[in-house]
Amino acid sequence: MFEAHFQTFEDPEAGIALSARLSAFREELARRKLTGFVIPRADQQQNEYLPPSEERLPWLTGFTGSAGLAIVLTREAALFVDGRYTLQAGKQIDGKAWTIQPLADPPPESWLGTQLAPGDRLGFDPWLHTSSAAERLAAACTRAGAELVAVESNPVDAVWGERPPAPLGPVTIHPLQFAGETGADKLNRIRREVEKLGAAALVLSDPHAVAWTFNIRGADVAHTPLPLSYALVPREGRPIVFIDHRKLSNATRDYLEQSADVEEPEALAPRLTALGQGGTAIALDTATAADALSRLITAAGGKPVRGNDPVSLLKAPKNAAEIEGTRTAHRRDAVALARFLAWVDHEAPSGRLTEIDTVEALETFRRDTGALKDVSFPTIAGTGPNGAIVHYRVTRKSNRRIAPGDLLLIDSGAQYEDGTTDVTRTIAIGEPTAEMRDRFTRVLRGHIAIARAIFPDGASGAQLDTLARQFLWQAGLDFEHGTGHGVGSYLSVHEGPGRISKLGTAALKRGMILSNEPGYYKTDGYGIRIENLELVVGIDIEGAEKPMNAFETLTLAPIDRRLIDLYMLSADELSWLNAYHARVRHEVRPHLDEATRAWLDAATAPLSL
Repeated sequence: MFEAHFQTFEDPEAGIALSARLSAFREELARRKLTGFVIPRADQQQNEYLPPSEERLPWLTGFTGSAGLAIVLTREAALFVDGRYTLQAGKQIDGKAWTIQPLADPPPESWLGTQLAPGDRLGFDPWLHTSSAAERLAAACTRAGAELVAVESNPVDAVWGERPPAPLGPVTIHPLQFAGETGADKLNRIRREVEKLGAAALVLSDPHAVAWTFNIRGADVAHTPLPLSYALVPREGRPIVFIDHRKLSNATRDYLEQSADVEEPEALAPRLTALGQGGTAIALDTATAADALSRLITAAGGKPVRGNDPVSLLKAPKNAAEIEGTRTAHRRDAVALARFLAWVDHEAPSGRLTEIDTVEALETFRRDTGALKDVSFPTIAGTGPNGAIVHYRVTRKSNRRIAPGDLLLIDSGAQYEDGTTDVTRTIAIGEPTAEMRDRFTRVLRGHIAIARAIFPDGASGAQLDTLARQFLWQAGLDFEHGTGHGVGSYLSVHEGPGRISKLGTAALKRGMILSNEPGYYKTDGYGIRIENLELVVGIDIEGAEKPMNAFETLTLAPIDRRLIDLYMLSADELSWLNAYHARVRHEVRPHLDEATRAWLDAATAPLSL
């Protein structure tokens, strides 16, 4: 009935079938006189989504999670993953060939300390690691009396027989009506930041920063409209954009050349070498700049100045056009969500629906808007025990039928040219248990606490994170992910530097868009998450002694009333919920057919004790 186009459900190659690749890789290391090699899940620019040509980690190991690292030694091979992926990794890799180790506590360097011997040569690709990551590896090698060796070509590529070609997605111009600021004005702001850094130039190694600065978008990776590219912004003079010319039409090249020179990606290295001569200071982004860039600048006699990319702080607060665009995108998305939620309520009780059915249906409803460019990430649709897997991705093999008594957790988002959405709803299929209602209501109360928060301008996400957890903590419960992440404007659905988490130290500025998504996950039971996107706005408080901010909720979708224990809510919380549902009804109802209007009226009807 429905057909999804932006994501697939096939099971990847895994396990013993890949053992020949590991053997061939070890032979290549021996040929290069290397004792071992480090394979991160990364491309040259530390992107969240990688083009197929950069998926070295899953090709070699079978592990397809979004975060991980492998180290292959002569006799040992280890895959390092965080707690989200321990179960998944165990199913995907060959347990006889690989061991699974923690990614963070302790870090891979600790494992290396127990494995390396004096005289060993550990290889790494300096284009796939940041300088700080390379320094940690080097320190581990030094402690063991071993040597860290930067390779000129990646040995994985040498044995990857049918490696996909690099992507050549066409570059498009992001119209000023959506961007809200010209590239020339953005460049002037960036140059002022470069001057503050005391640098002669800034390397934009993050393609999100390139896309935002020059008001372009691309199609090189899934789910984020990125043109894989670099830029060099000097304190004075014309910037240079380094991008494969095959991605540019005559019109986009002419557009770019109005404000920048355009060169091939291979020209970046010689440009940095030439610029670095004479001790020139060149600013690099700590989070995305490859160690190879620092090495090029240092070898030429220059001074790499590593720090936070100033562009990330410039693009995080959205301007008036971007804010209006995201409001429009969320209203459009809300119509698709209402149609989808009504469809689930009608179809799921039959017991015929599966997780894949819901993913395909939701994408179809979004396609029906006529404006969908992509999903903003692979939809998470988990029912029953699959809902307890925080980053679950349904495959043909794992696909579960939705049964009465289940909870269905569906976390999804869309890319529209005027805005990026991300929303999670938990849906009761049949009659929920008292425990489910209790947990859901605790999560809802935390969600409302964030939505109603008032905080000083410049407060950090870490200062707000506890608000989302307080009611779970009172019952000895918690969730093991951040409460919220930043969101871009027709860019990444996961955008820094703002976030709501115990690690969220960046100041929350007016115009930033953040998710609000507390949850609860009962292992082998069910999962609960409620997510809206929130816009940081200023508020006037009579007698206030400092500027204060609050959140404007952007997402417009009913929260399942059947899962709420009304007696657990305060009067203020109930008032917020009823006001939110009234707003959803007011803004979405006029755009629905009669049957869906009737469903929405019932789903958003006021609640009272």
